[in-house]
Amino acid sequence: GRDGFLGREGLGSLGRCPGPLDKVGGPRAPPLAGRLPGRSPSCLKNSLGRAGERLSWAPPGLTLPPLLAGCLVRELIDFMGIKRRVTRPVLHLLLVPQLTELDLGRCSQLVTKDVAQMISSRCKNLSLLYLQRCSRIPSNALVDLIESLPSLKKLDLSDTQCNTQVLSAVGSTCRHLCELNISDCKRLSADSLLHLAYDVTAGSFSCQGLQVLSVDGLEPSGKSRDLVWALAFVLLALPSLRFLENEFVSEALQEILGQQFAAAQIDPRFPSLEELARRRMAMRADQAGSRLTLPLKELLEVEETFLPTVCAVCPHLTKAIVLLDDGSALSPAFYTWHTLTDLTLDCSRPRNLAELLPVAAILGAQMQSLSVDGFYIRDELSFHMVLNHCPNLHKFSASIFLSLRGQGSPTLEQDAVLTPPRFSHLVEFTLNLCHLHTSAPSQPIPRLRANLLSVLQNSPCLKSLELCYLPFCLDEVFEKVLEPRGAALVHLRYLSLLQCQISISTIHLLLAADNQLNSLHLDKCPDIYRGDYDELLRKVSREGLDLHIQWQ
Repeated sequence: GRDGFLGREGLGSLGRCPGPLDKVGGPRAPPLAGRLPGRSPSCLKNSLGRAGERLSWAPPGLTLPPLLAGCLVRELIDFMGIKRRVTRPVLHLLLVPQLTELDLGRCSQLVTKDVAQMISSRCKNLSLLYLQRCSRIPSNALVDLIESLPSLKKLDLSDTQCNTQVLSAVGSTCRHLCELNISDCKRLSADSLLHLAYDVTAGSFSCQGLQVLSVDGLEPSGKSRDLVWALAFVLLALPSLRFLENEFVSEALQEILGQQFAAAQIDPRFPSLEELARRRMAMRADQAGSRLTLPLKELLEVEETFLPTVCAVCPHLTKAIVLLDDGSALSPAFYTWHTLTDLTLDCSRPRNLAELLPVAAILGAQMQSLSVDGFYIRDELSFHMVLNHCPNLHKFSASIFLSLRGQGSPTLEQDAVLTPPRFSHLVEFTLNLCHLHTSAPSQPIPRLRANLLSVLQNSPCLKSLELCYLPFCLDEVFEKVLEPRGAALVHLRYLSLLQCQISISTIHLLLAADNQLNSLHLDKCPDIYRGDYDELLRKVSREGLDLHIQWQ
């Protein structure tokens, strides 16, 4: 029968829903980006592959087994989307009532008004719907779709025809919504955001449980401050909001701190900013304080000049990306961030890494993730001291310049070893080094090399290691790290060495070591040649290694 088309060797053999497929590497996705299924148990992966092939030439009228778990159908949609095997008939077949999560971002070109109507009629149990880049669905069809899915908790409408009417439908229908992405929607204006947070028809607030809102790409009209006021409205009207993405959020926070709302031009159908501020003050558990604060946990694109404002209005922040100007010292506002655990510092112009030391001395022990980009090193010791101040890191990333001057005679390697930091929780480590001036002569940097050696030897949980443009040979570093066998890097899964000096013998040493390496990138390594790469591929094939190798 038709069920047998997939039942014996395809999806029917998978049974009930297994655990989710593992995610694969790459930067952290934005809050509403679709999950990328990657490496999975081979039997499940093979079954998905066979089912995908059979669906590609399925006869008309085929139906899926009604008891097939919805999560398996989603895995199949994701798998076929990655392989670019989703066709319109296949998509129609896979839109089944048991789906609770649906991500159509990888086949967005197939998603039209008809597909939206099919989702509305068939998939009424959806709690998650990702329609990023599905720009062929008309706005009125989006409204109808949203109004048919009141149980949605996560919704991605980025880069679609989402407009004010769609946001109004979201606000009035999706009362359980926790996450919403409306980035890059060309039909939205600043005033559209007000309809998300307040239902004009009912005269009541909407989306009171919304925690994550991404509005990247939305800009003010001309020289108006309409977007700043709209963002301030959203921040005040949504009490559960923990993350709001837009480059003008800091300015909105400044408006809230000053509470000078007289100039704000808000449509009279909506509450004024003064009314919203009074409402939020009345909602506070602590009625003693006189200052209005917000429960935001994460902010992106905070300019350094706004730090005092951000720290005052958002005292509970745990994650921030700060854009540093060309000053000579970091803002004292950093010292008040006692809840911060994840910090990214991005310099518009190179700044001395030594400026970070006072901040690291105060906040370093609470840091779980630290990323520094655009600093330069005049003294190797500053890099060591920054690391030493942050013993509880899970992730560390540094893209820094070398500008070593007046170093005198080279320090012997054995004299350069300082007190080694121990990182009991470090999982990811990235280091990108290059000279500030391209014409600068090569200089010995024994302390930096010793720091790297110490990190690798004293990070027992390390899974991901990326080293780029390091101006010293890595052979001796890895030889020391891997001796004795099983002493370090035993959990290493991902290794990227971009334009690094390393020999093929050291690569073979890494492959023979006790680790979990499944991805190795050797792009532009000057001492690795085509013959070496071919031999590595033969070794992987001959020994049946579960390892992807990239070289160019």
